[in-house]
Amino acid sequence: MKDTALTKIHEQMGGKMVAFAGYNMTVQFEGVNIEHETVRKGVGVFDVSHMGEFWIKGPKAFELVQRITSNDVAKLFDGKVQYSCFPNDKGGIVDDLLVYRMNEETYLLVVNAANIDKDWEWVKKQNINDANIRNASDEISQLAIQGPKALEAMQKLTDENIIDMEYYTFKNLEFAGVKDVILSTTGYTGSGGCEVYIANEDADQVYKAVLEAGEEYGIKPIGLAARDTLRLESGFCLYGNDIDETTSPIEAGLGWITKLTDGNDFINRPYIEKQKEEGITRRLRGFEMIDKGIPRQHYEICDADGNQIGEVTSGTMSPMLKVGIGMGYIQKEHAKFDTEIFIRVRKKLLKAKVVKIPFYKG
Repeated sequence: MKDTALTKIHEQMGGKMVAFAGYNMTVQFEGVNIEHETVRKGVGVFDVSHMGEFWIKGPKAFELVQRITSNDVAKLFDGKVQYSCFPNDKGGIVDDLLVYRMNEETYLLVVNAANIDKDWEWVKKQNINDANIRNASDEISQLAIQGPKALEAMQKLTDENIIDMEYYTFKNLEFAGVKDVILSTTGYTGSGGCEVYIANEDADQVYKAVLEAGEEYGIKPIGLAARDTLRLESGFCLYGNDIDETTSPIEAGLGWITKLTDGNDFINRPYIEKQKEEGITRRLRGFEMIDKGIPRQHYEICDADGNQIGEVTSGTMSPMLKVGIGMGYIQKEHAKFDTEIFIRVRKKLLKAKVVKIPFYKG
């Protein structure tokens, strides 16, 4: 079990630790609902140092990143971030990721913690033109400072203007007295804020500075449990739940990161083109409970007669809406918005309806 550079600090702070993706991570501090609301209304800080980071460099870098990711890397400019996925060769998804363009020959790929080894093998396998690639996952710590007050609070730690940064952009700057920090206006909560990438040896200094800078805004350390409820309320996919090696980006509603532009010949593009032309048999949809109940992964989604028409991929009780919410793959004839569906919970059929995501707009 690996520790992050901040594991010991979180243990001292009373964080409840669990094994997650091979790391000793904090699942919660004060409690999921308190932490969730802190991020929605103010600012919270997550240690997400378990995430993976790959550098792709050199004259062949663009060619490799363009081929292995579904979005159009040609649309990127220096300082821009792109959400994308690695399509596999069977119509599914190896992983979803962020692509950072440093310059025309330098890209940073940020991948999910549970998939680091698998993703790295995939990138190596696809590197047929010998781009300069390096797995820097064990060298980099990452903090996600999230919430409507996050940028205002973090402005204290840098002379660069970060408050006016556009969504999904980044700067390389001095932050909390540390040089060469990557700060991006990205996140997995839907409440705004930023993420910062730092060397492991600087993590302690930066983390303490972040907590101090955010003190007047009521900053709290936040665990992984609230990260999950926040992302689900915002309708963000979780790899391993809502997307995986068997789900296509089109089924998952990720057609917007699957660009069929000229020159974007990503892996298995013809399969995606065929799906877009011929249609699909199921869709990933959000749903809200009408009857009282909490949907969970793998629960059956049924029609009024109890026939299974899908399966829940993610579900929880929404801390902000105070109702059960979830996502799942549903047969397309039952996937229209406002369609009445039923979730089988302990042999009972509980009424729900298909809704647009995000569930919560705050």
